[in-house]
Amino acid sequence: MKDRKKIAAIITTYFQHSHADVIATKYMKGFPTDEGHQMPRVELVSIYLDQIDSRDIGVGLAEEHQVPIYPSIRQALTLGGGELAVDGVLLIGEHGDYPHNELEQHMYPRRYMFEQICGVFASSGKSMPVFCDKHLSYNWDDANWMHERAKTLDVPFMAGSSLPICWRQPFLEHALDTPLESAVGIGYGGVESYGFHALETLQCMTERRKGGESGVVAVQCLEGEAVWEAAESDQWYLELAAAACAQIKNRPDKTIQEGCPNPTMFLIEHSDDFRSAVLMLNGYVTDFAYAGKDGDNVYATEFYLQNGPPHAHFSYLSLNIEEMFVTGVPQYPVERTLLTTGILDTIMHSRAQGHVRLETPHLAELAYRSYEQKLIRPTAPRPEGATLQT
Repeated sequence: MKDRKKIAAIITTYFQHSHADVIATKYMKGFPTDEGHQMPRVELVSIYLDQIDSRDIGVGLAEEHQVPIYPSIRQALTLGGGELAVDGVLLIGEHGDYPHNELEQHMYPRRYMFEQICGVFASSGKSMPVFCDKHLSYNWDDANWMHERAKTLDVPFMAGSSLPICWRQPFLEHALDTPLESAVGIGYGGVESYGFHALETLQCMTERRKGGESGVVAVQCLEGEAVWEAAESDQWYLELAAAACAQIKNRPDKTIQEGCPNPTMFLIEHSDDFRSAVLMLNGYVTDFAYAGKDGDNVYATEFYLQNGPPHAHFSYLSLNIEEMFVTGVPQYPVERTLLTTGILDTIMHSRAQGHVRLETPHLAELAYRSYEQKLIRPTAPRPEGATLQT
């Protein structure tokens, strides 16, 4: 085990149940899974903390596990020396005392942190795998810069949330090149913070349609009664939304319209004429779901997250990240997260501008293919085994 890859964690803030806790802590304590507790195949050797406050647990955990905390990103990657000294980087830029802008976007410093990481790579003449938690940035320009910089430096790059590899009930994954016609993702929570999760729930399924992802030509955000008006004019929204919600175990005995008086909808027009949408149903559900249509066939599944310790859906995210650290090859394309980042940024602009439809020429040619290999996933329909430990 002394030959394990060395990993640095670049973190905004580290409190109980924060993303730093549910990801970085597992790289110290191990990964609870349905099949037992797995210890890491890599070693967390350094941490950079941007903010430390009264809730902090990172300092104590780092001391307990003998992981040094460095005062700068550069030192965390060089282990206090002059050259790159780690084999991979966790960039966890979620949570912390950072402002929102006028669009209600949370201005986490992910690009700033990634820029410094890449600076060490560039000056050292070599690059290592990087995982960026959640969307790449709150705005498209920074996200696109990160993607291009990673390509320039040949950085193996993964990003995103735990939704694409959490529990699905019933299990559903489209075969590559499934001839889908339309699809809907169901979510809840904040328009930006959880809207990203709902978008990734949708996108990880629709990217497997015939021809792969083609790009997006326009998006629109709707809220309130305008959502139901749009759904009634295009009945496929309601058909697929109902099918997706039917798979959610924890839902009230009401129709969607009765249970959610103030929904939010993301309308997405793809370059290949494929249509997809997200429905954020606050007050009706507190889970995620998906439904897609292929001719007369409708496929639907619930995406289930463990709403308490040990937050084991992050075990499966972390195990897929670890696989990239070990092999140097991303488990799935970062372009998924780049596209959902661009969609979400435009959604926030649409919302701020009075819910107008906005064309997205910058996303229109963002085409990519989904993965072919099997990912590391839960083996049970719902958490069991070590995933039930607290």
